[in-house]
Amino acid sequence: MNGLNLFVPCAAGVEAYLAAEVRQITGLPPAAIQTLRGGVQLQASWRDALLLNLHSRLGMRVLIQLAEAPYLNEQDIYNTAAAIAWEMWFTPRESFRIDFTAQHSPLKSLNFATLRVKDTIADRFREKTGVRPDVDTQRPAVRVHLHLTEKTQSIYLDTSGEPLFKRGWREDKGEAPLKETLAAAMLAASAWSMPPVYAPGETRPAVMPLAGVEQGQVLYDPCCGSGTIVIEAAQIACRIAAGAHRRFGFERLRLFDAHVWQQLKEQASAQQCEPRAQVFASDVAFRMVDFAKRNAERAGVAHAIRLRGGDALQRMPPGDTPGLMLVNPPYGERIETAGVAGTSRRGVSSPEPGPLDDEHTMDAGRRGGRETGQVQDGGDFFSQLASHWKKHYAGWRAWVLTPDLKLPGRMRLKESRKVPMWNGPIECRMFRFDLQAGTVRKNKPPDADDAQAVSP
Repeated sequence: MNGLNLFVPCAAGVEAYLAAEVRQITGLPPAAIQTLRGGVQLQASWRDALLLNLHSRLGMRVLIQLAEAPYLNEQDIYNTAAAIAWEMWFTPRESFRIDFTAQHSPLKSLNFATLRVKDTIADRFREKTGVRPDVDTQRPAVRVHLHLTEKTQSIYLDTSGEPLFKRGWREDKGEAPLKETLAAAMLAASAWSMPPVYAPGETRPAVMPLAGVEQGQVLYDPCCGSGTIVIEAAQIACRIAAGAHRRFGFERLRLFDAHVWQQLKEQASAQQCEPRAQVFASDVAFRMVDFAKRNAERAGVAHAIRLRGGDALQRMPPGDTPGLMLVNPPYGERIETAGVAGTSRRGVSSPEPGPLDDEHTMDAGRRGGRETGQVQDGGDFFSQLASHWKKHYAGWRAWVLTPDLKLPGRMRLKESRKVPMWNGPIECRMFRFDLQAGTVRKNKPPDADDAQAVSP
């Protein structure tokens, strides 16, 4: 089926990178792809929808827009949903659920609006087939999304099923795990996984620089936790599709053709290669290193990552040449995973990380901030980390994701670039530091990959 109206949502601040990724995956011209706040919209084929699910590292889901119309009340929503030929998309044997989002909707009860969509789907199937599908709010075969703005309703069919950040390989995780989509966004923003992305109107170089991975640039995460950043990087280096280890919602839809899908997976598998760049990782908590190793094995990249235990304040640079550090440093009660015998502001040793769900990834951030991090001698972890970098990592480039907008001043480093990014509900910045030995980096003219990202 061609001419589908697809919407691929993403985290705020990632839209420009997602648009570049969508062009790369589908081969569509820029005119066919529209960058919106919170995602990318495109006119594409069913095959493109499958490819996006299989390969996208930045998108949250791949949605097919089935209807868009104005509304005043719940009956308008019912009428719009009733006009959709649901029986063309799935059978009454498949269970379904309705999810909704809203921005400034005038309706008094969004739950009732969702109920109306559920009712119209059930009524349509009963009228057309004599059988109504079951509703399953826990493990539905089909997901329908209702989005309401102040005046407009949009109804989408979800082709992904589970959100795309669930790659299928992460079973071991510590406290405050980083979502895979955010790790991929960090790799994109650093220009390691894709060439630099430029905002509209910015001057582009005559020759676009290659992505870091294509140049064989070393990548290192000294606070790797359960390994999310380096596993994403290693899969990119080995050309392993993001969705190679999971199932998708479209496999339960009527349009699904197992033969076509098998061909797409075989084509993706044929592109896999030996690592095009070296990826290193370390963590002071050997428990987390063990988690990262097991996750890397499930992701098929254990051979592509050199994992070690070690304190971030003591580890020497890996590899023979300067490379790129990409760090989501610990904060609050996660500080123990970075420096020896870390303590929180209260002076109490941090508890062992627990297996929190992804929905709780920001709980540690609410309990404490990165500015509370101290090491055993009472010094600030980040100022000591900066001193260690200036002494031993001259020539390296470090990107640090943090909600602490004053972090560069506290580290006594001058950032050469900052990129807005959101970690769940928390606004963050990715700061880039160009490291020199024993001195604070001064302002310098931006180079080819210094373009400011599109901010939320």
